[in-house]
Amino acid sequence: QVQLVESGGGLVQAGGSLRLSCAASGRTFSSYRMGWFRQTPGKAREIVARISWSGNNIYYADFVKGRFTISRDNAKATVYLQMNSLKPEDTAVYYCAGNNRVGPALSAAEFGAWGQGTQVTVSS
Repeated sequence: QVQLVESGGGLVQAGGSLRLSCAASGRTFSSYRMGWFRQTPGKAREIVARISWSGNNIYYADFVKGRFTISRDNAKATVYLQMNSLKPEDTAVYYCAGNNRVGPALSAAEFGAWGQGTQVTVSS
């Protein structure tokens, strides 16, 4: 399993931008599909975006389409989430996750490797 460490969270005003990074350790990062999830208190963890090992297949949740961009650099074993036009409802703990199993990889249950999470707070 890869080990994942997120960074880049913080406090930003509505309309602002943040870039989250997720650094992976382990030799098999390039074989993992990577995802970003978010969670608020009392709610289930929800997928934000997912990227294939090659970067050619990308999924975005409807609520971030056109605002967020997921990307990866396999040489650096890092996945990114560029978040623009942030809204107060984007406030959550954001998690990086890795999936190396067969399946659509669109639910938290399909991901076996998780980072510790990074807080993103968007003020109005």
